[in-house]
Amino acid sequence: MLYEENRQRLRRCKWVDMMQMHSIAEKPHILVVDDDARISSLVCRYLDEHDFVTMSAGNGAEAREIMQAFAFDAAVVDVMMPGETGLELTGFIRENIKIPVILLTALGEVEDRIGGFEAGADDYLPKPFEPMELVMRLKAVLRRSGFGKAGQEALKIGRWEFNETRAALVDGDEFVKLSGVEVNLIKALARTPGQPVSREDLARLCNIDTAERSIDVQITRLRKKIESDTKTPRHLQTVRGKGYVLHTGAA
Repeated sequence: MLYEENRQRLRRCKWVDMMQMHSIAEKPHILVVDDDARISSLVCRYLDEHDFVTMSAGNGAEAREIMQAFAFDAAVVDVMMPGETGLELTGFIRENIKIPVILLTALGEVEDRIGGFEAGADDYLPKPFEPMELVMRLKAVLRRSGFGKAGQEALKIGRWEFNETRAALVDGDEFVKLSGVEVNLIKALARTPGQPVSREDLARLCNIDTAERSIDVQITRLRKKIESDTKTPRHLQTVRGKGYVLHTGAA
């Protein structure tokens, strides 16, 4: 379950207010993972004050749940957590989501930092740390990852433009944020536009459950964001016995 503070933060940001969605979309989205609720709350509030949009998780399992529903531009992860460690979570993020990770830890030995980098971390910040240093390090890893880079080519799907870097569908001032799974689905389908892709291939390309129903659920969610009429979809269609097909281009 998400922290109640996450829900309050989303309400403050007015994610459902389309007039403000575009402004929020332009800010980096950061996931803060720390089993110390006090620290994660302070980090999130400080980052919010410096033009980031944040959510928090108290452990690896909760972080995975959140990343299934929301797309992020970077993660700040504590190393010493019960259950799945920060190093293990970093490995999962590096393998599946491929966003920058900054590790936070009280461990400051050289071998600990090396272990963090071997797990796939982009940077390492020992506790205690100055909050502004975290801000500067986040901005540095985001620059290296290409966040906000001008000239990113957008894929046209009807009236929408899909921007992989921002994990979003955009139409003028209207903005729809995509989850990591939805981004991967569009990328997989866009490999062969106009040609059906089987459920099995989609599951493999998106690294999700191979169960048929899992793909159907994810496609239904994505279709609601793309189509103006989900009963007669024009761009994301089902091909009986073959899978799903994406028709790209302007409407």
